[in-house]
Amino acid sequence: MHKVHIIHENREWSAPLLEALDALGVAYEDWFLDEGSLDLSKAPPEGVFYNRMSASSHTRDHRFAPEYAAAVLAWLERHERRVLNPGRALQLELSKVAQYAALEAEGILTPRTIAVVGKGGLTKAAKEMGAPFITKHNRAGKGLGVRLFQTVEELESYVASDTFEEPIDGITLIQQYIAAPEPFITRCEFVGQEFVYAVRVDTSDGFLLCPADECQDEDATVCPATSAAKFEIIEDFDDAIIEDYRRMLIANNIHVAGIENIISADGKRYTYDINTNTNYNPRAEHKAGKSGMEAIARLLQAELSAIA
Repeated sequence: MHKVHIIHENREWSAPLLEALDALGVAYEDWFLDEGSLDLSKAPPEGVFYNRMSASSHTRDHRFAPEYAAAVLAWLERHERRVLNPGRALQLELSKVAQYAALEAEGILTPRTIAVVGKGGLTKAAKEMGAPFITKHNRAGKGLGVRLFQTVEELESYVASDTFEEPIDGITLIQQYIAAPEPFITRCEFVGQEFVYAVRVDTSDGFLLCPADECQDEDATVCPATSAAKFEIIEDFDDAIIEDYRRMLIANNIHVAGIENIISADGKRYTYDINTNTNYNPRAEHKAGKSGMEAIARLLQAELSAIA
């Protein structure tokens, strides 16, 4: 029997999708990839495979889940299985440097960024960038390593302190700070490489912008938003950036993604993040009468029907 196989390492984030698949009566199997083994001499099962592996897996003690997922995806692709968000999507999920290269290849504006390996070059990179600037982790998710600095001296003190966050892949980004006239960013959601909706995200409380309920309810001091006010779906969002994003997704064989951008005081739209393990805020969706997970479930249902 052909099934949909969900590749992930976070049951809370995947639960809404499994509920949507249940509602449609779609047969599926939950592939929780944390530890295990892979016999390369055997062929994978038949079916459709959807990769939801997250860059922030190490924060949940799943340090090597992405590496395991990369091996599984290579195995699936070798056997020509239908994979949504295949190896290329995982590569972008795990590297903002790769994301910016993919965006810029399609003429999409990104903030100026300097990638630094190790602590030693951070001060020099910050001086080259000029203050104010932000730091972030290359392999991140959940706003890991994102801090705003008004001076190079502030960064020097941070790097020398016990509070310095070591990036899991050793790469810290020094990035141009985009001063927006209003404290919000826009996140555009795509399913099946088609635009679903855009959501306005309030950044007044900081940079942790994961829309999932699990993020919002974990700890108000870490993830302060507890209402749909932080996430508000924009009615009739229509901007040329939508087609730019679609072109980039098609070029990189990415099927499901949330892409974040910010508009500067001089009106330029900077794109700074591609989330191939996208989540949705249920409160905002309920208010707008939309469902990203239902859209994904229907996509998987159609993909499964196509190979059955």
